[in-house]
Amino acid sequence: MFEFHKDLQTYFNYQYRTSAEYIIPFIESHINLNIQLKVLEIGCAEAGVLKAFTERNHLCTGIELDENRVKNAILMMAEEYKSNKIKFLSKNIYDIDIEKDIGHKFDLIILKDVIEHIHDQDRFMSIIGNFLNPGGKIFYSFPPWQMPFGGHQQICSNKFASLLPYYHLLPAPLYKLILKAFGERENIINALLEIKETGISIERFERVTKKQGFNIIKRELFLFNPIYKYKFNIKVRGQLGLISSIPILRNFFTTCVYYLIEQK
Repeated sequence: MFEFHKDLQTYFNYQYRTSAEYIIPFIESHINLNIQLKVLEIGCAEAGVLKAFTERNHLCTGIELDENRVKNAILMMAEEYKSNKIKFLSKNIYDIDIEKDIGHKFDLIILKDVIEHIHDQDRFMSIIGNFLNPGGKIFYSFPPWQMPFGGHQQICSNKFASLLPYYHLLPAPLYKLILKAFGERENIINALLEIKETGISIERFERVTKKQGFNIIKRELFLFNPIYKYKFNIKVRGQLGLISSIPILRNFFTTCVYYLIEQK
C-alpha cells in the first residue's frame, strides 16, 4: 500500500486535480459547464472529484456506501456542505427512491474508478438512466481488468505484492495462494478476489453500454492514467492509435479509459 492511500488529504488532492485538469476538459468538449448543472457522483469517496465541479458552481450530490468516507467528505468539503453546494447520501444505489431520497434528477453522472467494483454491471446500467434528466450524460473511467494493475493489487501491504504486475490474471485459487504467501490479511485478499469477479474490459463495457440503450459520445484510452501524474510523477500519455484499435490486446497496455455516454 502506498503512503497516499493512508493520507486522506493527499489522496483527496490527487482526485481533485485529476478532475479539474483532465475529467472536466474531457467532459466540457460535449457539455456546457458554464451553466449550472446538477451533478451526481456514484462512489464519491471523500468527494475530491466533485470539488472541481463545486468550484464551477455546479450543484453536486455524492453517493457513497461507506459511511466513514461520507463523514470524511463532509469534513473535507465543510464550506461547500454548509452552503448547500454539495450533499451526500450513504445508500445502495438500488435502494434509492429518486424523488424521496434526492428530489431531482441529474444533468451529469460521474463514475470514476467505480464500475469495475460493481456486481451485475448489466443491471446497474439498466437503472442508471433513471437518474438522468433528458439529454443528460454519464462519465465513466476505469482501469481495464487485464492492465498491469487491474486487480488493484497496489492496495497490498506487502511492497513486492503491491508492485508486481499482471499476477491478478492467474486462476483465482493460485492468486489467493500467492497473496497468502505474501502475508496479506484476509480482508485484503477477499477484496482483491471480489475485484477479480467484477473487473471489466473495454469490450465488455462497450457491449453492456450498447445493450442497455446508451451511445458512446467520446472515448479516450490512456497508456498512463492521468492520476499517475500526481501519484508517481509520470507524464500523462494517451494510448497509441494502433494499440487502441486492437480489441483485447489494448486491455493489457491501457491503464485507464475515459468515456462519455448518453441514452439513445
